[in-house]
Amino acid sequence: MAFNLKGRSLLTLKDYSLEEIRFLLDISHEVKRERRAGVVEQRFHGKTLALLFEKRSTRTRCAFETAFGEEGGHPVFLSTADIQLGAKESVEDTARVLGRMFDAIQFRGFKQETVEILARYSGVPVYNGLTDLYHPTQVLADLMTVEEAFGHLKGIKMVYAGDGRNNMANSLMIGCAKMGVHYTIAAPRELWPDEELVRGCRTYGVQSGAEIQVSADPAAAVKGAHVIYTDVWASMGEEAKLQERIRLLTPFQVNETLMGQTGLAETVFLHCLPAVKGQEVTADVIDGPRSRAWDEAENRKHTIKAVMLATI
Repeated sequence: MAFNLKGRSLLTLKDYSLEEIRFLLDISHEVKRERRAGVVEQRFHGKTLALLFEKRSTRTRCAFETAFGEEGGHPVFLSTADIQLGAKESVEDTARVLGRMFDAIQFRGFKQETVEILARYSGVPVYNGLTDLYHPTQVLADLMTVEEAFGHLKGIKMVYAGDGRNNMANSLMIGCAKMGVHYTIAAPRELWPDEELVRGCRTYGVQSGAEIQVSADPAAAVKGAHVIYTDVWASMGEEAKLQERIRLLTPFQVNETLMGQTGLAETVFLHCLPAVKGQEVTADVIDGPRSRAWDEAENRKHTIKAVMLATI
């Protein structure tokens, strides 16, 4: 089923229904097939994309630039060293100006409020390339990768092991809850997610069939897990907290022992990257045969292209 998403922003997957996310994933698989077959389209010919970055990026920047450029569009990279975003000019006024010059805007930075203001005042689709709260384009790539590994989403069990209240833990919980994926956060109690968000995701799960759990016992949490996911222990801007995180999170490291405790030979490993090998995950896991982290990284490009095709 096709949906008319033209003009829609992607700030958080909270704003998208199961059917709309399914539509975006279907486009993602199709554009990946096109890319593998060498099919060249120019669906963004004459279009422009503003890429606003407060935080450094490898996958998000490369995915947006190559996805837009391959389709004949012109992406323009703008860091905070290049423009007056929130400095000499308000975010509202920057949004008004960029909306007159560009067909869409991507923002990667700190405050969720910033990307929301850009969407409110620009008049064009705005994409959240990461904020302190959410990382929706990453989750679309994660869901696509799970589908490639298992052929479906509904009924899959995913366990996120690590900092249970960061943007990836939050965003995965939303995406899994929407799509019928059973989701468990395995984290120390000090790093459990916001209870209001958990309640909201359990409400989504009533419709999709997803069960949402939080556990302080990693060995128990991963039993029957098809997917184990982790992220760095200290996100960008939290480097000063690293030693405390190491103390809290070492029992939640994803290693061969934890992978073996799922009881399933088909369990795969995912990581949004970049990874600190030897902290949140051991090298033998992320570089091993059960890792899908590199497929997942490639899928950032295909899912981001899908979002832009659907909304521009």
